[in-house]
Amino acid sequence: MAVFDFALRKKGVYGVLHIIILLLSLFLVISISIDTFKNIPFYTQTSYKKIQLWICLFFLFDFILEFFLSKDKFRYLRTHFIFLLVAIPYQNIIEYYHIITSPELNYFLRFVPLVRGGYALAIVVGWLSYNKASGLLVSYLTMLLATVYFSSLIFFVLERKVNPLVTDYGDALWWAFMDVTTVGSDISAVTVTGRVLSVVLAALGMMMFPIFTVYVTSLVQKSNEEKKKFYEDMQHPSSRPEVKDK
Repeated sequence: MAVFDFALRKKGVYGVLHIIILLLSLFLVISISIDTFKNIPFYTQTSYKKIQLWICLFFLFDFILEFFLSKDKFRYLRTHFIFLLVAIPYQNIIEYYHIITSPELNYFLRFVPLVRGGYALAIVVGWLSYNKASGLLVSYLTMLLATVYFSSLIFFVLERKVNPLVTDYGDALWWAFMDVTTVGSDISAVTVTGRVLSVVLAALGMMMFPIFTVYVTSLVQKSNEEKKKFYEDMQHPSSRPEVKDK
């Protein structure tokens, strides 16, 4: 309840909605992870599809509510249209119309609603940061770690049957972290999706680490400027306002 009270004071009803979306997305992540680690046939899990349907319906409700509450509805629709697309329960639509798809595609579709949760996560992390730069960095790092984790799950599901180098989830997680750091791993992707993920993770790593370097450099520069100003004030105490007042 304390979290909801904080969100309500911080952003009103929008804050509460983002917290709920974040919690629902976390539930989806846990469900996907359990099924993956226990080697449960994800394409036969009707209970998960029902849960995801209700969560997607809530995401659609949130989109419609924020659309009507927004002052500039055209701008909201233009900037948040992607969240409408990811809130559509594709798995349930495929099952209802008896569309034949591969089990791997069904597994991938489970991650689509989590895009909405990632946006809510970035917003909540921004609230908890003491300035915009820190909030932006923490949001980027959080999204990067989430991408690495989801990529490792997908890689594990797709590669473990055809890649002799992937024997358990630890191998997939090692591949993901080595790939995102651009160091490289001795595990090479065999499937097309695995190769695409290799490129995506490497690209994210090349974009993220310079941002981290720039952020650390700016912190060091700011600290040096504060120290320089402190020593200048110590050498020239008459320039300080409190001394002049005396």
